[in-house]
Amino acid sequence: MAEPEFTATGVRIGRWLRSLTSAGQVLIRDGRLTLLTSYGSEIDSAPVHLVRAGKPWFATRDRALATVNGTRYLLTLSEQDPAPGSEGASSAHRFVDAVRTAGGHVARS
Repeated sequence: MAEPEFTATGVRIGRWLRSLTSAGQVLIRDGRLTLLTSYGSEIDSAPVHLVRAGKPWFATRDRALATVNGTRYLLTLSEQDPAPGSEGASSAHRFVDAVRTAGGHVARS
């Protein structure tokens, strides 16, 4: 299996006011985005070119929106060790950039 293009752990994944997991995982690997619960169960997944990602204008720097299979998820990504070459960028910005480089649609906000 190939190395993941993006991975984040300890992610709060919610659908608006409903929290689905408070310590989930976001993976982009082999052109596919996968949202997992803290137990490793799949919440949702889709090819990255069908995923829309963006930063909501009203949110703090650690939040991102992802639309997967028509369902909108609010991701709260904890600050982790930055990837090489991305000093100063928040985890949410790195997620949006990873979706963009993997071929997804980035919502401009």
